[in-house]
Parts: sequence; structure tokens; C-alpha cells
Amino acid sequence: MAVTAAIPVAAAAQTSANDLMAMSVNELNGEIGQRYNAALALSTDNGTVSADDPRYVWALQAKAQCGIALGFLKSNTKDPVSIGKCVDAAARMNASLAAPEAQVVVAPPAVCPDTIAGIIFFEWDSAEVPESAMATIQSAAQSIATCGKTISVAGHTDRSGSDGYNDALARRRAEAVAQLLVAQGASSNSLEVSSYGEREPKVPTADGERTPQNRRVEISVKN
Repeated sequence: MAVTAAIPVAAAAQTSANDLMAMSVNELNGEIGQRYNAALALSTDNGTVSADDPRYVWALQAKAQCGIALGFLKSNTKDPVSIGKCVDAAARMNASLAAPEAQVVVAPPAVCPDTIAGIIFFEWDSAEVPESAMATIQSAAQSIATCGKTISVAGHTDRSGSDGYNDALARRRAEAVAQLLVAQGASSNSLEVSSYGEREPKVPTADGERTPQNRRVEISVKN
């Protein structure tokens, strides 16, 4: 089954992470969205999934990292780490796509990340996991299934609202993500669900401020 959503290799090679960072948020959203859609199409292609094809590994990585980058862009934030990883994984995916007959062995990314495996952002006063986060959850669940380690699922809020309300909201967010991880194949016994309310903001703000980057759940490997 041919995948038509892939980014042309020449174009991917010419657009570096630095080039993307110089774009406006709207332009960058389009570029990252292209890579995400290409990775999504390839990672769900039956022929690629069932074959011993290195493109599948890089498609999963690109889908996860581009999904994280899109989450930041939703709050008008350019995250250089996830953007760089998105560009790299998409380029490797397309390089493999361009020359399948060469049978180049591409080393897969580490299945058990040392720190953050994924960040999911939420709307204000909401514990509903956004649809755009499903790629991150699916990728994290696939990694968790083979890690054999304890995985932290930590909920956070911004600094609007009372401490008690935010503690409960952060817990609901973490539990919602944990339920989806289990639904995607992660073992519930490997998950450690916790919540911090507004006490550990990603971006320090004054009390009462609504800050999209702080309304989040972080999925990480516990050492």
C-alpha cells in the first residue's frame, strides 16, 4: 500500500530545525503538521507495520515528537527540543522511504527514554485529553510495554483557581492520561499516577494567571 502523505526527501533535507524556528507560529504549525501527518500515515500502513521496515520505527518517533511540538505550538510556543527531534525523525523516515532497496539498517531510538517520554497539554479548567495528544500516548504506551520500569504520570495545572481545586484537577488529568495509556497496551501495574496542582509550574507565573504551558501531564521513566 503506497503512502502518499510523506514529505519529499529533498524538501525535508533542505528545511532544518533552525530554518523552522525562524518561521512564524502559523507557518511552523503547517510544517510540523505535514511531518506529523506523514508519520501518522506511515505508522498505520499495514504493509509497513507487518514488514521488517525501519521506516516504521522512525514514523513512530516522528509522530510522537511532532505531536509534542504541535502541543507547544497550540499555546504559541516554539519548543526547539521537540521540533529538532521531529525534523530529525521525519528526515530519517523519508530517507528510508526514498531508497528501500538499499536495505540500510537504521538504529531504532531508545525505547526507554531517560527523562520525559511525553507531555500532554490541556485546555483551561479541563481534564479532557485532547485528540491531538493521542499520537504521544500511543507512542509512550508502546515504549512502556517493553521498558519493564515504573512510569510516572504526573498532572499539573496553571496558577488560576484555588489550591484545593487545582490539586483535584491535576489528579483528574493524570488519571485520564493513565487510563488511555492502559487502553493502548501499557500495564496499569507499571504506572505511578501523581498530581502536583499548581506547585510545579513549567513556566513560573504570578498567582491567578492562566498559562497553557503549565496545564499539562508529564509522562516520564522513574530511575
